[in-house]
Amino acid sequence: MTHPVKIGKYEIQGVLGKGGMGVVYKGWDPAISRSVAIKAIAKASLDPGELKQVRNRFQHEAQAVGRLVHPRIVQIYDYGEDEETEYIVMELVNGKTLARHLAQETVYEMHEVGEIIRQLLDGIGYAHGEGVIHRDIKPSNIMINNDGRIKISDFGIAHIESSDLTQSGDVFGTLHYMAPEQFLGADVNELADLYAIGVIAYELLTGSKPFYGTAATIMQQVLNETPANPSLLNPKLSPLMDRVLQQALAKNRRDRFQSAREFSEAFREALGASLNSSGAAAGPAAAALDSKALLNAAKLLNTAGAKPVAENVDILLEMAGESAISLDTGVKRACLLVIDDEERILTALKSLFRTRYHVFATTDGNKALDFLGKHQMHVIVSDQRMPVMQGVELLRRSREISPRSVRILLTGYSDLAAIVGSINDGEVYRFISKPWDNSELQRIIAEAATIALELADTKTEPVALPKKMDAGILVIDKDEEIFRVTRELIGGLCQVIHAANLESAFAALRSQEIAVVIADIDSGHEQLTAMLKLLKQEHPQILSVVVTTASDSELVIELINQAQIFRFLNKPVNVRLLKSHVHAALQRYLTYRQTPKLVAERRPQLGQEEGASSLDSGILDSIKSQHGR
Repeated sequence: MTHPVKIGKYEIQGVLGKGGMGVVYKGWDPAISRSVAIKAIAKASLDPGELKQVRNRFQHEAQAVGRLVHPRIVQIYDYGEDEETEYIVMELVNGKTLARHLAQETVYEMHEVGEIIRQLLDGIGYAHGEGVIHRDIKPSNIMINNDGRIKISDFGIAHIESSDLTQSGDVFGTLHYMAPEQFLGADVNELADLYAIGVIAYELLTGSKPFYGTAATIMQQVLNETPANPSLLNPKLSPLMDRVLQQALAKNRRDRFQSAREFSEAFREALGASLNSSGAAAGPAAAALDSKALLNAAKLLNTAGAKPVAENVDILLEMAGESAISLDTGVKRACLLVIDDEERILTALKSLFRTRYHVFATTDGNKALDFLGKHQMHVIVSDQRMPVMQGVELLRRSREISPRSVRILLTGYSDLAAIVGSINDGEVYRFISKPWDNSELQRIIAEAATIALELADTKTEPVALPKKMDAGILVIDKDEEIFRVTRELIGGLCQVIHAANLESAFAALRSQEIAVVIADIDSGHEQLTAMLKLLKQEHPQILSVVVTTASDSELVIELINQAQIFRFLNKPVNVRLLKSHVHAALQRYLTYRQTPKLVAERRPQLGQEEGASSLDSGILDSIKSQHGR
């Protein structure tokens, strides 16, 4: 099948899938160098009445999801039409649907089901809070990223609080996942989404849907019968899980969980009971929190001499000036620490994030570090130039104190030396320029919070370098100078391979397990930087060290944000620093092999596959075929 060369301004690179609503293409946005997915319908394939309905549905989906910014929801970027096509431009998700996994007979462990349901409820709870009801939650609308993260898609029949596009009496949904009120054509609210997630949880835990048969049979069962207790189908499940899923699938909406948060907490408890009864290790129980103690702890950042709360207490608190606030200690929310010497910046960020995170803010770097030593912060956002303590120093020390925190540099300055210092010493996750775009900032913070929450309790043992490693080092430079120095410094530890160009670099990647890539970006600047971005996207466990004479701070920022460069070195190369950086990279690689979960922190989440248009498909295939994939 042929496909269009362009749709609107977007270049079409292939077909991702087909469905009743048209074709989904893989596209490229040349304006901002970003891969996208484009859901398109050819106008010629529809009669005028159908075209009007499709246009309404496309516009409705764009309106419903365009306002949602959450790491569990596929982002919509654009909506448009031309003479031939109606289309929606969306975030490109690298992965497969849950339906595809189930069709391939994937069997999930109990703790994996818990993670899928937790993420689903997190995303749909956010949508409900924004007034959007999905109404067609099912496995084919749930994407699972290659790194295991959930993305909810296809809000095409979503209901928006302010919309009258659909009326009572309309029947929407997919047979096995429809709530009783959907079969009856009654008014549908957010509890229909929670019912569908209950069906998915039942299916994942038991291997069977709660109801099955013909359409008429399923409708009769949904309206009149109670499904078998899940523990009858899976003896590892506790009676508590029976009660939770029966409540999720209750006929009467008033008998179901009334919010995603309530469902999530009950499911977590039932899963813990099931894991314990089956001999598996459950996650640690949430510690009881004292509101007064937490308020006192928060004031550490604004009041000199305040007494800290007890050690090992996880702070779940939102800063709201000096006013008393109400704590909801039943839900795990990410804690965000912001350090900036301008009060107006702190006020703006607290206002932007206080509804979704527990936000702590201070103008004093020393207070921030003292606070970090006592309380776990998931995300740290720091300015670069501050009078008390420079951002580089603060990020370096915060990394030592709180290594599992995700660090972000937010600054109006582009001082190259400071930027390089931040990545080398502070290992920042992203560089964000002031003034920032609120949507982009929210997206980056959401990604950072998601990673930090998932890694917060990950324990790692220090990894010492062995006498000999199987994985090697690939040095990409034209004149072999860096290669010769690296081989002399590291050659006894592991193989050091030289590549004078991209072709020989890809040959090495195909034939040898590579732990670290050292790249001189003065050699083939554009092609090499594009390769580093793609390499990090496809193989985030490989660490990159960049050597350059460039004074282009924008290039360095681009490599930080899109290629997650591990370390930078300026020319002429300091041999001691080169050895130190390469040893650190090799240790990190071994840590990833020991604890693969940590790789999530190094996989770029924005601008996936930037630069791909400058590399042909053969080069991308070469990256994907890297030895040991």
